[in-house]
Amino acid sequence: MEIGVGLPTTVPDIDGRRLVDWARLAENHGFSSLGTLDRLVYDSYEPLTSLAAAAAVTERIRLTTSILLAAYRPGTPLLAKQLATIHEISGGRLTVGVAAGGRDDDFRATGAPYGDRGKRLDSILTELAEVWGGKGPVPGIGPFPKGEGPEIIVGGHTPAAMARAARFADGWIAGGSSATAYAELARQAREAWQARGRTDAPRLVALVYACLGPGAQEVAESYLRAYYSFIGPKAEMAAKAVITDAARLRETAAAYEAAGCDELLVFPCTAEAGQLELLAGATFGR
Repeated sequence: MEIGVGLPTTVPDIDGRRLVDWARLAENHGFSSLGTLDRLVYDSYEPLTSLAAAAAVTERIRLTTSILLAAYRPGTPLLAKQLATIHEISGGRLTVGVAAGGRDDDFRATGAPYGDRGKRLDSILTELAEVWGGKGPVPGIGPFPKGEGPEIIVGGHTPAAMARAARFADGWIAGGSSATAYAELARQAREAWQARGRTDAPRLVALVYACLGPGAQEVAESYLRAYYSFIGPKAEMAAKAVITDAARLRETAAAYEAAGCDELLVFPCTAEAGQLELLAGATFGR
């Protein structure tokens, strides 16, 4: 199983220089991917701009939207151009993870309807493929990705999300779930692939939150309570689930691997440079 790491685009102590340095150091430490979260109505950095900056200072590491809330963005042709640009700047390293989303304020902010976001996401995924193939509503929107274009992964735990992944994507990604729950969800994703008549296997991805070092529990819980405040009392559950011990992080990674995960993305709760070294030491046993 590969181990990736999140770009700290949503944590309280991020700044532009730290973001770029984090991307460079993550590649040097051997992480497989840099992932980004997506919030519009939040004090955070925009994920596509952040990945473009990361592309400029790295050469090998994958760049992953994990996930992008595509349906609140007006205009699929513009989104297709943005994604294709990152893919080409990075030398073909972009993985586009998308999901329907669960926060209506992000949609209200751009005037996008919230109730039919799943249906519109289906349309967006269809149109992205058309634009990248030189078609779309107005043919000729480049840059045209070389080969088959960016890898697509779809997130979500519902039957509709699984079906969407099997229809449009190369893989499936789970949000915050336990390794025990992930095994069952991974089974459902494979079944959705089979029901679609696909003979390939989905690439299975998951993410967890971790924070290591002195004061880690306090730092992580404060951040996650704020980030997940939109889910009310459940925010406390998200905060308490954070991994704050190196041994537990290694055990969690092993459990996800045993559950069939192909890549685990470890999302930080602080942008301190030393945090990345701690996460690398725990996950890679250094």
